[in-house]
Amino acid sequence: MLEYIDTGYRPGTDEIVAKYRVTPQRGIGFRQACEQIAAESSIGTWTTISTMSPELSERLKPHVFSVDDQSRLIEIAYHPDLFELDSIPEILSSIAGNIFGMKLLSGLRLEDIHFPKRVLRRFEGPRYGIAGIRKLLHVKERPLVGTIVKPKVGLSASQHAQVAYEAWAGGLDIVKDDENLTNQPFNTFKDRIPKTLELRDRAQDETGERKIYMPNITAETEEMLRRAEYVQQHGGEYVMVDILTAGWAALQTVRKHVPQVIHAHRAMHGALTRNKDHGISMLTIAKLARLVGVDQIHIGTVVGKMEGTAAEVTEIEHEMEDALIQPAGKKGHALEQEWGHIKPCFAVASGGLHPGHVHKMLPILGTNIIAQFGGGCHGHPDGTRAGAKAIRQAVDAYLNRVRPETYAETHMELKKALMKWGA
Repeated sequence: MLEYIDTGYRPGTDEIVAKYRVTPQRGIGFRQACEQIAAESSIGTWTTISTMSPELSERLKPHVFSVDDQSRLIEIAYHPDLFELDSIPEILSSIAGNIFGMKLLSGLRLEDIHFPKRVLRRFEGPRYGIAGIRKLLHVKERPLVGTIVKPKVGLSASQHAQVAYEAWAGGLDIVKDDENLTNQPFNTFKDRIPKTLELRDRAQDETGERKIYMPNITAETEEMLRRAEYVQQHGGEYVMVDILTAGWAALQTVRKHVPQVIHAHRAMHGALTRNKDHGISMLTIAKLARLVGVDQIHIGTVVGKMEGTAAEVTEIEHEMEDALIQPAGKKGHALEQEWGHIKPCFAVASGGLHPGHVHKMLPILGTNIIAQFGGGCHGHPDGTRAGAKAIRQAVDAYLNRVRPETYAETHMELKKALMKWGA
């Protein structure tokens, strides 16, 4: 008897819905696997129990309302009373907890999650979001462009600050720390922050443009709060957090107490997202991060060095429908979708980008994007400042509908970048 599968069921407006891709072990029926996933992630267990009343089962049982044998995709609706609705760790402990270790499965992937308004009301979402970041930078429409100081680690605080200055002076909006640079002995946090922000101010004065520095505050939770306060004391409007290695509870604490713009790095996501039959999709991670309240998050590049197809990246950045949150048929970006009071979140493309990628990337991801160039800036034949100029030139060429090769005829920095990396 199938206790939880009911394809005639329609989720209530206050239920959390999770979509999974299910791969049963050989010899295990698909629907049998679906039943056990629904049970283990909610009120059930592997055998009948005397403590389960019919009333409790009827009120709290989940419903597997969509089952597709061919795609192996299922959707499960969960009663809101099963969760602590303002706790991402608790929600994930249910819908992405023990079920991943069940013997009857050879693979399970959490593909998507839909939040009802009852959940959305428990979270603040991004403090600034896209509009707030554009207002901070005084950039209304064009893509924002930035870099990551390279090499990742090894530079002193003074050297790090100088690299950042060269990038800003060349025209980039943003410079950020890399994911594994925090407080190493050769470049301590307390030394790096004032030196880098001082040169940010200098670059602003010289260029007449607003410049942003994103220091990586990732650490033990209380230390992150202290680091964020230190950044604020020195005039820093941004902080960066490695959200997966820091953890969802830590991220919720940072969002609650930190007044700066929060840049979310997705370091470690590949351990969860790369296997297409097991783990958690980047779409799910991005939605959770927006709900908690990051202002921008890495989504991949399509064209760079990191794994991720165009379809996988654009399912985050492009049309995803969430009929439980907005009217059925109304679509929008997953990071910009209408979520009541939850502000839109800026998508960040980063990983192996260079100026020659701009004309391929922007038609896919659009201009409402933050593009980060690491080696594609600092690897320019004439150095970091020239690399930054080449990036701005590539963006200008795209916005003016001029082929990069044509624009490069009168812009030497772009020409040399294309000669090195291609168009």
